[in-house]
Amino acid sequence: MEIKKKKWPEYFEKAMTGEKKIEVRLADFKLKEGDVLVLEEYDPKTKRYTGRTIKKKVKKLFKFNPTKAHSLKDIKKFGIYEIELE
Repeated sequence: MEIKKKKWPEYFEKAMTGEKKIEVRLADFKLKEGDVLVLEEYDPKTKRYTGRTIKKKVKKLFKFNPTKAHSLKDIKKFGIYEIELE
């Protein structure tokens, strides 16, 4: 299945070049390994799509709830890292 999602320019560019290989997304949609994310570049300043898109296949998928390990207050204060390991 293909699922379309907005991607802001600074993150779109990194995903397009292959520098960014991990997505952190709110799990408010159905997704499984093998699905394809159609990432559409969206500029939040102009509130418009740029017309650039890339397709990325979901290789591995892990769903988690960060509030099980941390308070919502701390998540809001510190944020969440997106980490790719070698």
